[in-house]
Amino acid sequence: MSAVLDHHDAHGHDHDHHAPLGWRRWVYATNHKDIGTLYLLFAFTMLMVGGVLALLIRAELFQPGLQLVNPGLFNQLTTMHGLIMVFGAIMPAFVGFANWMIPLQIGAGDMAFARMNNFSFWLMIPAAIMLVASFFMPGGAPAAGWTLYAPLTLQMGPSMDAGIFAMHILGASSIMGSINIIVTILNMRAPGMTLMKMPMFCWTWLITAYLLIAVMPVLAGAITMTLTDRHFGTSFFNPAGGGDPVMYQHIFWFFGHPEVYIMILPAFGIVSQVVPAFSRKKLFGYASMVYATGSIAILSFVVWAHHMFTTGMPVTGQLFFMYSTMLIAVPTGVKIFNWIATMWKGSMTFETPMMWAVGFIFVFTIGGFTGLILSVAPIDIQMQDTYYVVAHFHYVLVAGSLFAMFAGIYYWLPKWTGVMYSETRGQIHFWWSMISFNVTFFPMHFLGLAGMPRRYADYPMQFADFNAIASVGGFAFGIAQVYFFLAVALPAMRGKGAKAPQKPWEGAEGLEWEVPSPAPFHTFENPPKLDASATRIVG
Repeated sequence: MSAVLDHHDAHGHDHDHHAPLGWRRWVYATNHKDIGTLYLLFAFTMLMVGGVLALLIRAELFQPGLQLVNPGLFNQLTTMHGLIMVFGAIMPAFVGFANWMIPLQIGAGDMAFARMNNFSFWLMIPAAIMLVASFFMPGGAPAAGWTLYAPLTLQMGPSMDAGIFAMHILGASSIMGSINIIVTILNMRAPGMTLMKMPMFCWTWLITAYLLIAVMPVLAGAITMTLTDRHFGTSFFNPAGGGDPVMYQHIFWFFGHPEVYIMILPAFGIVSQVVPAFSRKKLFGYASMVYATGSIAILSFVVWAHHMFTTGMPVTGQLFFMYSTMLIAVPTGVKIFNWIATMWKGSMTFETPMMWAVGFIFVFTIGGFTGLILSVAPIDIQMQDTYYVVAHFHYVLVAGSLFAMFAGIYYWLPKWTGVMYSETRGQIHFWWSMISFNVTFFPMHFLGLAGMPRRYADYPMQFADFNAIASVGGFAFGIAQVYFFLAVALPAMRGKGAKAPQKPWEGAEGLEWEVPSPAPFHTFENPPKLDASATRIVG
C-alpha cells in the first residue's frame, strides 16, 4: 500500500534511491511510510480474521437451533471477534494512517522516534498470534465477552492468560505509538505551521494520542488485577473473597468509553479532510471543530457508567451519567453540522472518497441517534445486552471507523502508490458495502426492541426472519471487503493503473499534495517554507 514495490522507475521516478532493498527494508523499517504500510496491511489481515469469526457467528444465527457450533464455542467467537476487531484491526489501521500522513501533513521529515516506531509495530505480531492461537489452547479461547467481565474471566482456561498478555503487549504498542505522534506533532511541524493551521486529521490524532496514554494503563490495571485473582490469591473481583465484580466494570469502562472515541476521532479527522476537498470549499468552522474534538475527549472520561445502568447504581448516579452522555452528543453534532455546512453550496463531485465520506455521515448519524436513545437510563435498562446495542455500536464502529478508513484509503491511495485506483471498482465497493452493511445491522435494531439477547447461540422462532436477513447481509458485506482487496488495493500496490498526478483531487489542500506521487522515500529533509495558509510550499 506504500510507495513500495519498485514500480516507480517504470513511471520515470527515481525517489527510492535511499530505500533499502528486500526483506530488510520491512523488518528494520524506520521510515514512517513503510511502517504505516505495515500497520495497514496488518490491520487488514486482522480485519479478515475477525471477519471470518463474525461470519461463523452469523452462520450459526442464520436459523434457530444449533447448526455449526456449540454455545461455548459461540461465546469464544463473539469474544475474540470483538477483541481482534477493536485491538487488531481498527486501532492499528488508524495508527497506519497516522504514520503515513502526519509527517506529510505537517512538513516533518519522519516521525520523532523512528526505532520506537518500528518496535511498536513489531510488538503487535506476537500479540496477534497469541490472540488467534488461543482457540487451540486447552479449553479453547476466552469466552467472557470482549469486555472480559469478572467473574467469568476468573473461571476461564489458560487461554485467558494468553489473552491478558496479548492485551498488555498491544497496550504497550499503543502507548509508544501515541508518544511518537504527540512528540512529532508538537515538535516537528514546519515553520509557519501553527497548531491552529494544522489539518484536522493531525488535530484529531493529537487528541486521540493523549486519550490513549491516559486510558491504556487503566486497562492494564484491570487485566492485571484479573490475572492476580486467577493465579496469586487476590480477591479484587471475586465475591467469595470479599471482592466486587462491579468494580471491574467501573475500571474497564473508565478505559472502555474513551476507547470508543479513540476509535472514532481519527475517523472524524479523515472525513474532515475529504469533505472540503470534494466540496471545493474550506472546512466550515475549523476552530469549532478543534474545540469540539477536545470537548469530546474531556467528556469521554465522565460518561463511563452509562454502560452499567443495570448494575443497581443509585438514581443520582444514573442521572449524572444520563445527562453527561446526552451532553457528549453536542460536540459530535457540531461536527456533523460543520460537514454538512462545508458541503452546502459547494461545487461537489462524488468520487469514491466523497461517497464514503457522505455515506459515513449518514450511517454514523444513525449510530449516534441510537446511542442518544440508549443514554436514557429507563430505555437502556430495557435494551441492555440486546441486539439493539449490537446494532448501535456496529453503526458507530463499522459505519463510523471503517467507512471513514475507506474514505481515507481512496483519498490518499494515489499518493501512497503513485497510481489511480479504478473509479468504477471503487463505486462498486462503496454501494456493495453500504447496502450489505445496512441489510446486516439495521434489522438488529428490531431484534433488540423485540427482546433478543446478544451472545446467545440459539433463539426463539419469532426472531428467525430478521436473523436470516442479517446473516445474508453479513456474508455479502464480508465478500465486498475481499473484492476491495483483490480489485482495488492489490492492483494499486502492484502499480497497475493510470499514473497518479501529484494532486489528483482538484479541491484537495495540504502539504501532502505538494510532494510527488508516489510520495518519495524521504520527504521534507529540509523543513519546507509555507505560505500564509500553511497549506502550500513557497520557494
